[in-house]
Amino acid sequence: MENPSPAAPPRSGKRPGFLREIARNRYSYLLILPAMVYVFIFSYATYPYLLIAFQRFNYQQGLLGSEWVGFDNFVFFFRSNAALLVTWNTIKLNVLFLIFVTFFAVALALLFNEIRNKFFIKLAQTTMIFPSFLSWIIVSYMMYSLFTMDFGIINQVIQAFGGEPVNWYSKAEAWPAILVGMKVWKEAGMASIIYLAAITGIDGSLYESAEIDGASRWQKMTRITLPLIAPTIAILTLLNLGKIFYGDFGMIYAIIGDNGVLYPTTDVIDTYVFRALRQIGDPSNAAAVGLFQSTVGLLLVFGANWLTRRFFKEGALY
Repeated sequence: MENPSPAAPPRSGKRPGFLREIARNRYSYLLILPAMVYVFIFSYATYPYLLIAFQRFNYQQGLLGSEWVGFDNFVFFFRSNAALLVTWNTIKLNVLFLIFVTFFAVALALLFNEIRNKFFIKLAQTTMIFPSFLSWIIVSYMMYSLFTMDFGIINQVIQAFGGEPVNWYSKAEAWPAILVGMKVWKEAGMASIIYLAAITGIDGSLYESAEIDGASRWQKMTRITLPLIAPTIAILTLLNLGKIFYGDFGMIYAIIGDNGVLYPTTDVIDTYVFRALRQIGDPSNAAAVGLFQSTVGLLLVFGANWLTRRFFKEGALY
């Protein structure tokens, strides 16, 4: 008769120590180390420099030797003639970006989920994702070839139908719609991947039961898919609300640049602060506006999360 195998040692229930955990999963921690270093340097290590917002910063005297001026730098921004305009433009454009990018990203994910031809879905996804890898500088040249007065493709089409060419770079009222269209074109495809991943995690038996009950594809989409990915939509919307006071500087400055004719509808806080920093050379004013943007974004996230937790608990961040 064979001896029974020795019993496994009883589990103590204690979690492994921090160093033992790192040693056990050293390759996983090594993989995330570059991201952790990046976040530490460009996020946490910069916190002490928020003091610049309350100083008249002098490069020679340094962070601790510069003169303290309290909230004077904030007053400089709020009393400027353009403060209300750039704040309104920032909120308006970001709200439009958030609404339309989310709508088209969800729509693309739903459409991709309904496509059954694997070759076509791979081709479509690749086509939709490709613009995300283009820099805004390249996109700005593409837009110039579309909207320039003399040789723009859009003006050539208008002239082909008997119309008069339009000087788009002097029509400020047209650019919010143009910028929203470019934002959707560039980012909706990549954003749709997250929603498509949420859709693929839905239990397939739900669709089978609905099909047995005679539900159409449209009914399965609206009664099953959309309600089950609603928490994902809510969470991503909450995260984007934190950036509602941040204009997409790379996009706006690459496309609009220093075209003052378009400022009434396209000038945002970030481009305004950049021009002020470039012309005045005072980093304290820029730091004050940046701190203002971050504070408002944080309050918006907390407030929106509180409302979401109260009325739609599944979509809250915490």
